[in-house]
Amino acid sequence: MSWIATARFEARTAPDGLALVQDLVNTHAIERDGADLLAGRASAQQWLQEATRQWAGDRGLDPPDSTLPEKDLEALRELRAGVQEMLAISPDQRPADPDGTPSTVTQRAQVNLVTDELRRVAMVPVGTGAGWLASAIWSEILLAQRVGTWSRLKLCREPGCRSAFYDASRNGSGVWHNVRSCGNIANLRASRIRKKTHTTSRPH
Repeated sequence: MSWIATARFEARTAPDGLALVQDLVNTHAIERDGADLLAGRASAQQWLQEATRQWAGDRGLDPPDSTLPEKDLEALRELRAGVQEMLAISPDQRPADPDGTPSTVTQRAQVNLVTDELRRVAMVPVGTGAGWLASAIWSEILLAQRVGTWSRLKLCREPGCRSAFYDASRNGSGVWHNVRSCGNIANLRASRIRKKTHTTSRPH
């Protein structure tokens, strides 16, 4: 199994539950890589079912009820837009705690606190469909902020892409989700600009 939205872009997958946050963002449409997976109920339902199954499988849990009523489709898109807004903020400017996040994405997460056989406490989202996903997303962002991986989840700098990727570089300097694709596009664009500038600046 894999995170189907992120796999479309061949982007590095975020660790642990942060991968769910990343996959939600990567449901957006990019002309060269695929359609918007939340454009209609059928595709959104399929994505949600696969994503919740992946999340639960990684934790040895039964998948939650991923039924998605038509009325919840817009809420799912708004959730994605809220997370995109948070990621659009430069990592070094992102608040260290959820209380500092933009008011437009403030949400209430519902979770159960449970312990495993090793007496480790975990947050388990509750609810169904889009409600469950919202609780899972905010819970995973909170955990990522606490362990320091949140700043490593970024949006590709290429304007025509903006897919979410996990920056595993040593100094956290990654800017493209894929150097071979978006990196080459950016370098080619910069090269053309330099050539044009050089041509126009030459004396006639």
